[in-house]
Amino acid sequence: MLCRVVLVPGFLTLTAIASAAVFQGNGFKIGEVSPDSAVIWTRLTSRPEANWRGVAFVKPDVPRAEAAGEFDWKIQIPPGRTLADMEGALPGAPGSVRVTLRPDKGAAIAGQWVAVDPQRDFTAQVTVRSLQPATHYRVSVESRDAQGTAGPAIEGGFTTAPLASSTGPVRFVVVTCGDFPRRDDAENGHKIYRSMLAFRPDFFVHTGDVEYFDKADPIANSPELARFKFNRIFALPFQRTFHLQVPSYFECDDHDTLKNDCWPGQHFGTLTFAEGSRIFREQTPAPAGQLYRTVRWGRDVQCWLMEGREFRSPNNAKDGPEKTIWGAEQKAWFFRTVAESDATFRILISPTPIVGPDRGNKGDNHANTAFRTEGDEIRRFLGAQKNMITVNGDRHWQYESIHPETGVHEFGTGPSSDVHAGGFTPRPGDEAIQKYFRLLGGFLSIEVKRENASAAAMTVRHHNVNGGVEHTTILRSGG
Repeated sequence: MLCRVVLVPGFLTLTAIASAAVFQGNGFKIGEVSPDSAVIWTRLTSRPEANWRGVAFVKPDVPRAEAAGEFDWKIQIPPGRTLADMEGALPGAPGSVRVTLRPDKGAAIAGQWVAVDPQRDFTAQVTVRSLQPATHYRVSVESRDAQGTAGPAIEGGFTTAPLASSTGPVRFVVVTCGDFPRRDDAENGHKIYRSMLAFRPDFFVHTGDVEYFDKADPIANSPELARFKFNRIFALPFQRTFHLQVPSYFECDDHDTLKNDCWPGQHFGTLTFAEGSRIFREQTPAPAGQLYRTVRWGRDVQCWLMEGREFRSPNNAKDGPEKTIWGAEQKAWFFRTVAESDATFRILISPTPIVGPDRGNKGDNHANTAFRTEGDEIRRFLGAQKNMITVNGDRHWQYESIHPETGVHEFGTGPSSDVHAGGFTPRPGDEAIQKYFRLLGGFLSIEVKRENASAAAMTVRHHNVNGGVEHTTILRSGG
């Protein structure tokens, strides 16, 4: 049956109207929004919904090989079954899509039909330009199969970024770490997406670990299973509904590139680091160039989204001036663009911590001694800036920290569900750095408002998975 998808706040209504060969079971995502452009991501599928009643995966009975990813990924599929038979499967389908944007006032912007790419999991990313700043657009994505038979259109909407001179209020949300088995609503997905939608953010940042390739059900040690995991989590109703209505910016980290604490040149089964990076760009709305970029949202907010995997040295290399996570080019870009910025508040959003504290046995981020030389360099620079904070993902607890030597202020988002929390117990002396600690899941929100013509306030809140506020910090410009 062909289903017309109608957007209703908080959920989708499906109305059967005819037969169809293609669907958009992953909905669409609105990404990389600026005052005059946006990227619309979608994927054609052979089903309107994932195969939620499919077969369970077999867990490999090979502990050592499982840890290294060195086994044939197909042993996780029961004999006589295919990947399409498994729980959550959502196979792609050939065809084409057309994106139309309609402002609340004015003429619609209708694009051309664009074929999805079978080599990129039947996805398409359409960049729409010549938009107006601070303007709400309704989005419609039509579909048709390879023979030209119409599929369902899906609708959503978003508001473009304001000009850098705008002093209006800004609110956005930041999350990390959310894989399918650790969702907290079995039928709908992660509760935070329903909670964040109710907060009505201007935009959303995912700091990485969208999925966990190296965790079971299935262990994604092949390109086929890496794509399967992205398809499955973005087919969940809470996630799908959220992304139809909120512009997004995605960072990647270790688990959604390859495996835990990875670096370039490694592999995980038949999945290479390079292929994992390509799949991440394929499955999320991605910028045309580097994944590190800056986002300006009016007069008072500018964010820097960092890339923490593609340029790094091996974690086990000896620390020193040449050892890096960011790489020389990205680091120079960051220092230069921060110095050039005239935004009231500047926010570094990093996939991993800059301040911490972190577990003593870790060696993967700037808060660890393994990268102390570059970490000290970055913290010294940040500490010299006015009205600048860092926000990070990766850690499975919520926290607020202030670095005692440089004064760098850092906020950890916490994981996307309570069951995903764990791994850290504050130690004696941590209170000198860590001003707030909560070992449960949720999300971070940041809201900036003008207090008068010359001053603004930034409110940073840690929320629980249901949206309730657990901790609040208010920072004022000039303070």
